[in-house]
Amino acid sequence: MEKRLFIAEKPSVAQEFAKALKVRASGRNGYLESEDTIVTWCVGHLVTMSYPEVYDPALKKWSFQTLPFIPEKFLYEVIPDVKKQFDIVKELLNREDVKTIYVCTDSGREGEYIYRLVDQMANVPDTKDKRRVWIDSQTEEEILRGIKEAKTLDCYDNLSDAAYLRAMEDYLMGINFSRVLTLKYGQTVTNYMRSEKWSAISVGRVMTCVLGMVVRREREIRSFVKTPFYRVMALHNVLDEGSFNAEWRAVKGSRYFETPYLYKENGFKTREEAEKLIESLMVPDESGKVKALVSNVEKKKETKNPPLLFNLAELQNVCSKLFKISPDETLKITQELYEKKLVTYPRTDARVLSTAVSKEIHKNIGGLKNYAPVSQVADYILNEKKYENIAKTKYVNDKQITDHYAIIPTGQGFSALNGVSQTAAKVYEVIVRRFLSIFLPPATYQKVAVETCIGSEHFFASFKVTLDEGYLKIASIYPKSSTKSQDKSEDGSDSEDEENDDNESLLKVVSKLKKGMEIVVESMDIKEGETSPPKRYSSGTMILAMENAGQLIEDEELRAQIKGSGIGTSATRAEILKKLFKINYLNLNKKTQIITPTRLGEVIYDVVNSSIRSLLNPELTASWEKGLTYVAEGSITKDEYMVKLNGFVTKMTNGVKGLNNQGSLINQFNMSADAYK
Repeated sequence: MEKRLFIAEKPSVAQEFAKALKVRASGRNGYLESEDTIVTWCVGHLVTMSYPEVYDPALKKWSFQTLPFIPEKFLYEVIPDVKKQFDIVKELLNREDVKTIYVCTDSGREGEYIYRLVDQMANVPDTKDKRRVWIDSQTEEEILRGIKEAKTLDCYDNLSDAAYLRAMEDYLMGINFSRVLTLKYGQTVTNYMRSEKWSAISVGRVMTCVLGMVVRREREIRSFVKTPFYRVMALHNVLDEGSFNAEWRAVKGSRYFETPYLYKENGFKTREEAEKLIESLMVPDESGKVKALVSNVEKKKETKNPPLLFNLAELQNVCSKLFKISPDETLKITQELYEKKLVTYPRTDARVLSTAVSKEIHKNIGGLKNYAPVSQVADYILNEKKYENIAKTKYVNDKQITDHYAIIPTGQGFSALNGVSQTAAKVYEVIVRRFLSIFLPPATYQKVAVETCIGSEHFFASFKVTLDEGYLKIASIYPKSSTKSQDKSEDGSDSEDEENDDNESLLKVVSKLKKGMEIVVESMDIKEGETSPPKRYSSGTMILAMENAGQLIEDEELRAQIKGSGIGTSATRAEILKKLFKINYLNLNKKTQIITPTRLGEVIYDVVNSSIRSLLNPELTASWEKGLTYVAEGSITKDEYMVKLNGFVTKMTNGVKGLNNQGSLINQFNMSADAYK
């Protein structure tokens, strides 16, 4: 009897496929089998790339003579710890009664790579019918849909090529650059660090770029010189009903406009100049009062739309802020929620839904009626049919989706929440609230901007109060704060300051102002401030910077407009940071999630900066990732990509071999050390 074989990436996923396929036979050693169906699994990677010494035992010893190492044909081997499972999978794949193979590894580049290596090492004949199951969640409905719509495996050959090239790229750069830099500078670094143990210099296509971003930011902070500035504030009295402060600015017409006395347009470089301004303006008229003329009053309503949905980078950033957990932990939690059928596939770069999903989205919302924290909101959205026109909004865009749409709740599996950690439950709630937000109206505000003048000098003030919270009612997992204002909303999305009750009553008073009115200036004072250095990266903002090729773009609308690949992928960024912490190039403050370089990390940065500087360039690193995307899309061939890769590795490796800059490098170490102290 012919059988069909389903191969998943890990045992837990295989169990979900077995349930969906009604494979109730007792589990065997490494697989499940019923009358017509077999379900088996990998345990992550079963196969890996071979080290250079497998090609030639002489390559085990590092030497300049054997670099660059670029094999004509790459070798692979079974990972010893999982050989038992590989043998089981190999036998199943090659069984004569298995005619159809369904590849059910994770739906992405890395999942594709995991299976293709197994297929390659197991020598599975092409005569078998191989099909690729591509799913966005592990619900039974989605699994069965994925099986029904599975395309032939060769439809994903371009993705497979990109996966192989990514591994080859990391292998060639890691092997060649780490070896050549270690041979050239390893002893110098060991001596300088006064280390008792010699260690290799570890570099890579992505991790070295990330190290460079952190070191550069730290050095900017160290070299930053604070500049004091002095702002002039005027306390205005409004019809004896209330007072408000307005800030002076040197706009056109001011006697200070574009003069060297200014620090920007709203402050002075010295207190003396600020005092002179106050002295010149605080001159009473015949009534004994200082008067200001209302020169402009603008009243308008503003709206703030719900933020886009979560991709992995945005979720990692928000969880870093809210729960002080690392990107790696956020990914682990979201993967757990995915495997428990609670959310859709986590390793996604998209922040929107597909048109197809939007047509069925009422099912996800309907399921959330059983989730107590938002049950009433979900019920309202369904009853009022707020989901009907979602396909016409910015939250649905097929062009912005490559492999998977945004992370959203499935509306199923609530019983599994009882078995997750408190933090995981909070992460789930954040995802749910962000999802439901897009079906609710925007928040609306009343804003009043006032401009007054005393002679040729102008003062400005603005006030904003919330008219309707709209989606903000459910956007946060925390109650609305009673503090005056916040830089960020509680769900981590960008937000203008939320005003308190005092501001609301004052706005009513200010709204009575009319252009041409005279009001009393009760007093003026000076507010002293100072410029601030750049902020250090947190684990969350670093993920965002990696997503945007080195730019820390926190504005979610702007990020959505940025096109092109970032540094690393959603699936690898957290692991890259984790490795940098492990090898002691970067430090992570677990309490604050702030990232700083270690002294060793700065030394390695100086080594790379003086030898293979392009490794520190975020734009160049991102361009390699973009090239892999082009391969996956079929825009360029794997051979074209490989020619460029081999040329780059050869040029950089030979360039280091010809350098003679140890003396200048030690000087740089010393200069950096003085600043580090």
